[in-house]
Amino acid sequence: MTGHRPPGVFRRTAGAVAAGALALAGVIALPATTAQADTTAKGDVIANLWEWNWNSIASECTNVLGPAGYGAVQVAPPSESLKQSSYYWWDVYQPYSYTLNSRFGTATQFASMVSACHAAGVKVYTDAVINHTAAQPGTGYDGTTITNKYDTPDWGPSDYHTSADCPTSDLTIQDYSNLTQVQNCELLGLPDLKTGADHVRSGLAAFLNKQIALGVDGFRVDSAKHIPATDLAAVVAKLNTTTSGAAPYVFDEVYPGSTPQPSDYYGSGDVLDFTYASKMKSAFQGNVSDLSSLESSGILPAANSVSFVTNHDTERNGLHMSYKDGDSYKLANLFELAYKWSTPTIYSSWQWTQSDQAPPNSAGFVTDTDCSNGWNCLDRDTAVVGMVAWHNAAGSAAVSNWSTKSSSVIGFGRSGAGFFAVNNGSSSATYTFATGMADGTYSNVIDGGASTVTVSGGNASITIPAKDAVAFYNSSYVCTVGCDGTGSGGSTSTVTATFNEYAATTSGTDVYVVGSLDALGAWDTSKAVRLSSTGYPMWSGAVSVPINTSFTYKYVKKDSSGNVTWESNANRSATSTTSAVSLNNTWNVANADATDVTFDEHATTDYGTNVYVVGSVASLGSWNTSDAIPLSSESYPTWSKLVIVPKSTTFTYKYIKKDSSGTVTWESGTNRSYTTGTSSGYTTSDTWK
Repeated sequence: MTGHRPPGVFRRTAGAVAAGALALAGVIALPATTAQADTTAKGDVIANLWEWNWNSIASECTNVLGPAGYGAVQVAPPSESLKQSSYYWWDVYQPYSYTLNSRFGTATQFASMVSACHAAGVKVYTDAVINHTAAQPGTGYDGTTITNKYDTPDWGPSDYHTSADCPTSDLTIQDYSNLTQVQNCELLGLPDLKTGADHVRSGLAAFLNKQIALGVDGFRVDSAKHIPATDLAAVVAKLNTTTSGAAPYVFDEVYPGSTPQPSDYYGSGDVLDFTYASKMKSAFQGNVSDLSSLESSGILPAANSVSFVTNHDTERNGLHMSYKDGDSYKLANLFELAYKWSTPTIYSSWQWTQSDQAPPNSAGFVTDTDCSNGWNCLDRDTAVVGMVAWHNAAGSAAVSNWSTKSSSVIGFGRSGAGFFAVNNGSSSATYTFATGMADGTYSNVIDGGASTVTVSGGNASITIPAKDAVAFYNSSYVCTVGCDGTGSGGSTSTVTATFNEYAATTSGTDVYVVGSLDALGAWDTSKAVRLSSTGYPMWSGAVSVPINTSFTYKYVKKDSSGNVTWESNANRSATSTTSAVSLNNTWNVANADATDVTFDEHATTDYGTNVYVVGSVASLGSWNTSDAIPLSSESYPTWSKLVIVPKSTTFTYKYIKKDSSGTVTWESGTNRSYTTGTSSGYTTSDTWK
C-alpha cells in the first residue's frame, strides 16, 4: 500500500500483517515503555551512520540528528557476525546468528539506542542481511562457533539453495546476466538462503519483527537483487507494524546490472538509486550545469527511490564519490538536499586507505565515534545541517527559477520556499539570480547564518566562493549544530592529505609522519602523527592540512621505548589544493629518486584470501612475505596497488596469496622481472600462474 513521507513526499511502504513472534535467537526483554518516534516536525532525510557503534548513534541522535531535523538514522546490521583476525568491515555482512550482540554493542545497548533516537524524534532503520549467511567458518562476536557454513544456529543445509537450484559447478554466481545464477547461486561463496520456502520467509520475518518489537522503524535490505522479488515481497508481507503503528519503511539495495531491474522491487519498498549517485559524480567531477536535465537522465522515479551520493561499497570501488573528493563531494550532498526528488541520505563513516580496512576498533569491537582520528562526520557539518533545515522547510515545493550561469555555477528555487546556488568552480563567482523569493534579507544556512542575502524585486546579487554554495529560506534561521565553525561551514579551509608509507618494522615499532605544518607537529616528533598499520607494511593516515599550502614532511619510526629513527633521505615536499590528496612514499626512497609502478594482477580467490606482491627490492619486501604489499580488490578479479620504487632499477617480483590464517601460496613459475626508467606512471599487467 502507499503511505506518506513527511512532509508531503510520497513513498512506497510495505503491507504489514500480524506475523511470527520472536522465534529466532531468543527474546530480548523490552523496556517498560517503548519510546516512539515523533517526526511531525522532521523531514525525511536519512543519516547513514555506517558502522558506528550503538552508544555513539544514541549520542548523535540526541545531540545532532534530532536538533538538526533529520527524519531517520540508518545503522549497520545488528546481528552477530563473523569475527576474523583482520576485523574487516565486511565481517558484519556475514551473519553468524540472529542474536543482537554484535561488534557494535550488546542487545541492551541496541535497544537503548533505538529508544534514545525515538526520544530525539529520529526513526531507526537497520541494515537487513537476509539473502545469505557467512561464507567463512569461525567464531562470531557473541561467541557462536560455526564449522560448516551450511549449519548455523538458525539454519540447516535444507534451508539453502543447492545444485538443484543453482546450475554452476561450485554454486557461486559466474554470470551476472543470468537471473537464475544471480538469485539462486552464492554471492562470493555466501550460502544463499532458499527464500522461496515459506518457513525460511517466516524465519527471516521473525528476525526483523524482533527488531520491530524493540522500536525499529524500517530496513535497508542488503543484496536485495539476489532475492527474487516475489520472495522479498512475501517476507515484507509478514512484518508487523512498528511501535508507532505504521508499516515499516523498506528500501532495497539493487546493485546495477542487466538483471534484475530496480522496478521489479517496487512492490516490496523503495529502491536505492545508484544511477542518481553516478549522476552526482559525473556532474561534480565535470559540469554541474548538466544537472538541469537530471530528471530525464535515467534516474529512478522519485516515488520509488532513495537517493545517495555514496555508500560503503561505491566509495571504495570508485563507482561514486567519497570524502576524498573534498569540497566537490560535500557540494554534491548539498545539491541532493536542495533538489526536490526522492528520500535523501547523508553518509557518515570513517576514513580509509585500504578497501577492506576495519573501522576504528578494539579487538574488532567498534570504538566510539569522536568525529576525529579517522572518522568523517558529514552529518554534522554546518552546511549540511543548514541544508537539512532548508530541505525540511522547502517540503514538497516544486523546483523553479532554474538558472545556469556557467558550467560550474547553477541556482534554483523551490517555488518561493527557498533558493539554492552552487559554485563548483575554482574561483569566486558573482551573479544576479531570479530567486522567486519575497523581498527581504535572509540568513545563509551554508555558513550557519553568519552571512545574509538581500532579495529585491525577486532578484539577488550573490557572490559564491569557490567550491561553495549559498542557500536561504528564512530571515531568522538559527544554526543548531556546528555553529562555532567546527562543522566546516562554507568553503573548507582544510583538505584531507592521506599519507601512505611503505615501511617494514619490528614488533613494537610504529611509523609516524612529521612536518612543517602544525597539523604535522611542526617538526616536533613528540607531536608527530601516528600512522595506522592496518594495511601493513603500508602505514597510512589522514591529516587535515590547510588548502593551497606548500609544506615539507618526513617519516619517523618510534619503538616501544620512544626512541626515534628518521628516514635518511632529504625532506619531502608537497602542495595542497582544494581537493584531497594522497602522498605515496617508501621508507628511505627520496622523492627525487623514486618512481611508481602500479601492479595489476588478475587472480581469483576464495572469500577471506587476498593477493600480495613481493620482490627483490626493499620497497617490495626483499622477498620477505611478512613484508609483502597487499593489493586492493576494488576491481576484483584484478588486484592492484601503486608502489613507490627506485628509478632506473631492475628488480624481480612475484605474487602470493594469503588466507585469513596467514597461510601463504606462491604463484608458480619463474620470478617476474621489471625495469623502471626515469619517468613515472609505470604499470604491469599480470595473471596468476
